[in-house]
Amino acid sequence: MDTVVERELELKLVLSPERSVPVPARLTYRGDDAYAVHITFHIGSERPVHWTFARELLVEGVFRACGEGDVRVWPTRHNGRKAIRIALTSPDGDALLEAPSAQVSAWLERTLRAVPPGTEAEHPGFEEELVELLAPAPADGRGGPSPGPGGEGPRAAEEPTEGEA
Repeated sequence: MDTVVERELELKLVLSPERSVPVPARLTYRGDDAYAVHITFHIGSERPVHWTFARELLVEGVFRACGEGDVRVWPTRHNGRKAIRIALTSPDGDALLEAPSAQVSAWLERTLRAVPPGTEAEHPGFEEELVELLAPAPADGRGGPSPGPGGEGPRAAEEPTEGEA
């Protein structure tokens, strides 16, 4: 049976230091994609927005600022409460989100119990994804990602994948 650890929670989209908007979200961790965490934002559009990045980045971001480029994570305090800030950057724009630290930390602990750090490669799906990632692209005969279902190439754990809005 595949390991899946999910958590529904409400994040805040930070618009300014004084103003934020609630954003329902789901955190998902799957044993068949053991190095990654998935966040789905339900923003009222036809389709939810999905981001995927390294679980290690979120774990480290609970304790200290980390990440560069498209995904950055760091701990903060807001109104006396511990929170985690997640900055996302894409060609469509930037978003600064704030998540309750206790809820994210508890969810991360569940993922770490389900698949301890260092054992990710032992979980089903890892070898298949690695073979697909390293397979030559049929069009040019060179190695590298080949398009998967829906025409999207495989994603690296550090790179966010934004859903179609």
